[in-house]
Amino acid sequence: MFAGTHRRIVSIWFPRLASDRVLRARPVEGPFALSQRIGSSETIYCLNGAAERTGLHRGMRMADARSFCPNLISQPARPDQEARFLRLLRRWAERYCPWVGLEGADGLVLDITGAAHLFGGEAAMLADMQARLARAGVTAQLGLAASRGAAWAVAHFGGSAETLLSLPVAALRLPTDTVVALQRLGLRKIGDLAASPRAPLARRFGQDLLTRLDQCLGHAPEPVTPEAEPPQFATRMTLPEPIGLQADVQAALERLLTPLCQKLATQEMGARRLCLTLRRVDQASQQVELRLAAPMREPARILPLFARGLEDVDAGFGIDQMRLEAVQVERLAPPQSNALQSAAPGHAPPEQLADLITRIGTRIGLENVLRFLPAESHIPERAFLLAPAAFSTPQSGFTAPRPRPLRLFAPEPLAAQGAEPPQSFRWRGMRLTLGRATGPERIAPEWWIEDENWRRGLRDYWRVETREGRRLWMFYTPQDPGWFVQGEFA
Repeated sequence: MFAGTHRRIVSIWFPRLASDRVLRARPVEGPFALSQRIGSSETIYCLNGAAERTGLHRGMRMADARSFCPNLISQPARPDQEARFLRLLRRWAERYCPWVGLEGADGLVLDITGAAHLFGGEAAMLADMQARLARAGVTAQLGLAASRGAAWAVAHFGGSAETLLSLPVAALRLPTDTVVALQRLGLRKIGDLAASPRAPLARRFGQDLLTRLDQCLGHAPEPVTPEAEPPQFATRMTLPEPIGLQADVQAALERLLTPLCQKLATQEMGARRLCLTLRRVDQASQQVELRLAAPMREPARILPLFARGLEDVDAGFGIDQMRLEAVQVERLAPPQSNALQSAAPGHAPPEQLADLITRIGTRIGLENVLRFLPAESHIPERAFLLAPAAFSTPQSGFTAPRPRPLRLFAPEPLAAQGAEPPQSFRWRGMRLTLGRATGPERIAPEWWIEDENWRRGLRDYWRVETREGRRLWMFYTPQDPGWFVQGEFA
């Protein structure tokens, strides 16, 4: 019945991949489910066996699920973490054969042709897979057949390759609407479909239906394509003689940086975090980590930034091996050099600013080097945000209907009366006299945000120039009369 029976394909389906990942780290006794929000409703994304036995199922609304099962424990789903977990399982499955690929978002496919005898035969290999996954707390259903489509059908719908024709047509990996249409025509099993004339099926459902049927029966090829391993950005050096001087370590580091940066350039990547491992002759190891403010791949720029970390290295009786790895990388397009991209007069080039932020960050931490970013608010103290400069990009969106002071501080009360700026007042121990006032600019509080500082309500702001040379930003609160100083112009 099958063509090319020399091939042996194993399909592994993880029906509870998401919930198994969470429960392996934090086991839960009783019903458990992961939820996801679709539109305005929260539904079940994945659940364990205990939850299924209470009548819950995927796609069920969480509100209904909690009414059926009051003791249900839930948490939000993390599809990105499930994808990472599946990739880890793919690497684990390479212990059985080198040809391992992903099968959708919750499965693996292995081409074990010629490899089963290494584990005592196909039955022993499948038993070993099932036992190891069970010990790891991962639910799995396995299928073995001569084609990829048949193995998938057996893993998802049970049975064996010999009973393939008795499986439902849904085992052909068809869209739901196609399955429903076939069932309405009385074609409920793969055998029914295989015995039907092909021309009418192709005219009504298209060639994809027949392709899936042929792939399942082994009449059409469907290769197993292993996922390419991500590039490793690391270089290693074994020294003929132990070294201990910082200058020697820097010279060796420079030799490691050159090939590493060449690898990064080939992949159009830049390093954001580098880790230098120094192994001493007594087998002890030390690590020097460098976090960069921007992706880099120029050895001449990176090497001086390691200087501070190398000062704290204890070489002991000498260092005989060094390893440099780009632990975190980001996409970095090749630079385009033309006159239009040169820095504006009076401004440092972006790479010099990134190097400066890195140097300061190695001393106080990159998270503590901050920059101002604009925020959507007409309230003066809410019109900006503070963000780490290394993990944000500068923006030029600071706009205001009127000029704003360079220095902004908490409102400081003045002893003054009336809605017009006072002719004479005392502020911070200084007696000041009004020279010129511009205003008022009325600013209302944002009613949707509770703010204790704006409990007085409206504010009428004035730009006040004093005869003594101070240029202040003052406001008056009409509903609760009072004068305050909140800023000073340069």
